Amino acid sequence: MNKSEIRNKIYRIRKLYNAKNLEINFEDILKILKKNKNINKIIGGYYPYNYEVDAVKILEKLEKLDYKISLPKIRKRSQMDFLSWSTKDPLSINKYGIPEPTSEKIMNPSILLVPLLAFDKNNNRIGYGGGFYDRYIKRNKKIITIGLAYSVQKVNKIITNEHDMKLNYVVTNKKK
Repeated sequence: MNKSEIRNKIYRIRKLYNAKNLEINFEDILKILKKNKNINKIIGGYYPYNYEVDAVKILEKLEKLDYKISLPKIRKRSQMDFLSWSTKDPLSINKYGIPEPTSEKIMNPSILLVPLLAFDKNNNRIGYGGGFYDRYIKRNKKIITIGLAYSVQKVNKIITNEHDMKLNYVVTNKKK
């Protein structure tokens, strides 16, 4: 299957799984954070959109553990920055219909929670095709990336190109 076919198939599956209110294994995220203890305590998250895994629940738990939270904001020329956000802060809706922080304080996360449509055993991912996360990860090479997905979003193989950035980890609803 090509990327477009994978996107369409997995999107329908993810929509069904999202309705089941499955949660990502938070303990797996904590293990990754402990393994990478030499990092700053700034997490880049995302606000769920289009039946994505609910990262806000995870961000709430991390905020209680004294992590600073940031969310993406789309800029000109399809660039993305991460801005300071607390779970108590307001959000505004961007032109894509995605909630963004109203803050203008740029934060550089050391850990990035990444939404995805599909992933494979090599931690390659397929997003919506805009390349926002790929460009951000390429600009911030030292960032540790954790894809959040339901286990059913895993596919056999994703054909990648030179613009696709591999994730460091993928955490699902299944226990490891």
